[in-house]
Amino acid sequence: MAGKRKDFAMQKSRLMLITNPGSSSRKYALYKGDNLVASLHFEFEDGGIICTLKDGEDRKYPVELDIDRLDDAVGEIRGILERAELLSADAEIDAIIVRTVAPGDYFTKDRLIDKAFLERLEEAQSNAPLHLPVVVKEIKHFMDGFPETKIVSVSDTSFHTTKPDVNQYYAIDKELADRYGIKRFGYHGLSVGSVANFMEENGIMKEKVVVCHVGSGSSVSALLNGKSFNNSMGYSPLEGVMMATRCGNIDASAVLAIKRNLGLDDMGVERYLNKETGLKGASGFSDDMREVEQARDAGNERASFALELYAQRIVGQIGRMAAEMGGVDALVFTATIGERGEGFRAEVLSYLGHLGFEVDEAANDGKVGEGYKLISKEDSKPVWVIKTNEFGQMVRQANGVLDLM
Repeated sequence: MAGKRKDFAMQKSRLMLITNPGSSSRKYALYKGDNLVASLHFEFEDGGIICTLKDGEDRKYPVELDIDRLDDAVGEIRGILERAELLSADAEIDAIIVRTVAPGDYFTKDRLIDKAFLERLEEAQSNAPLHLPVVVKEIKHFMDGFPETKIVSVSDTSFHTTKPDVNQYYAIDKELADRYGIKRFGYHGLSVGSVANFMEENGIMKEKVVVCHVGSGSSVSALLNGKSFNNSMGYSPLEGVMMATRCGNIDASAVLAIKRNLGLDDMGVERYLNKETGLKGASGFSDDMREVEQARDAGNERASFALELYAQRIVGQIGRMAAEMGGVDALVFTATIGERGEGFRAEVLSYLGHLGFEVDEAANDGKVGEGYKLISKEDSKPVWVIKTNEFGQMVRQANGVLDLM
C-alpha cells in the first residue's frame, strides 16, 4: 500500500512533455500530474513557421520565432515555456511521451524508448512509410535536445490487445501472420481508452458499448464490459470506415487496379489511398466535413453522395459490432466530428432505430459542455457525446511505465 501511495504522489508531481508530430505541424503539451500546464502548436504560415501557445486556461498567445524548419521546434520549447513563466528555469521535465502508431506485436506495449526500440521503429518504417519517418526523426531530436530525460512510447494499439483472436487475425496462414506480424492490431486505442475510462469513472459504462471515433481519421470500436472487443481498423489505420482522406475497406484487387491505371509504385498507391480518397475523393473537392456539408446544402450532388457514403460506412460498422457482441446497450460519439458534428450524428442515428437508438434533436444541438452529454430521447438506449482526451490517456499510460522503474 505504501508503494502505491508513493507512486500516486509521484504521478501528481511529474512534469511530462507530450509530442505529437505531424507532416506539416508539431504539437506539444506540458502536463503536471493530470493537469495541462500549456500546449504549443508550430505550423507553417505565409512561408514561415509560427507558434501558438495556450496556457492551462486555454488562453492563446502568439510566439515570435526565428526558425525556418519544423525540426528546430524541439529546441524552442523550453525557452518559450520559461519566458511565459509556465516552466521555471530549474524545473526538470521527468519524461517525454511519444505516441506510437505502428504495426507489429512489439508496438502493442507501452515502452521506455532506448536504442533497441528506435532500431525496431526504424525497421518498421518499411511497413508504415507514411506515418513513422517523422516520429523517428522527432524522437532523435528529443534524444539530442533532452539527453537526460526519459522518453516513453505509448502505444495507440495497446488498448485493443484484449480483442479475441478471431478479431485479431486475417483469414491467412496463422504462422505467416505471427511470423511477420500481419494482424488486425486496431488503432485509436488512446482515444477509445480515454472514453472507456471516462465512462467507468462517471458510472455510465454499459456491458456492450460501441464507440465511434469520427475525425480526420475514423474508426468504430466495440467495448465488452469496458474492454476492447473489436476495432474497425486493422494492420494499419487505413482499414475500416471511410475517413477524411482514407478510403477504409477496399478490395485488394481494386487497389491493384488503381495502381495499374494511375501508374503508381507501392509508395504512390499507399499515399493515394491514405491522402486522396475518403471524403476528399468522394466529394471531389474537400476533406473538411464543414465545407462538404455547406456544398451539400447549396445543392452539390457529389457532396451529398459523399456524406451519405460516410454515414453509411459508420452505420455498417456499428451494425457489425452489435452483431458480434450480440447486441449493443449504448453508443458514443467522440473526436472532432463526433463531438461537433450534430448534423452528421443525427444522420447516422437516423439509420439506427432498429437497434433502439433515437436522437433528441434539442439535446443534439450545441456544444458538448463539461466533457460529455446525452443526446438520445428518454425512451431510447443512451447515446453519449464524450470529449476524447488522448493526451490525458497518454499521461496515464506513461505513468504505468514510469511507476515500474
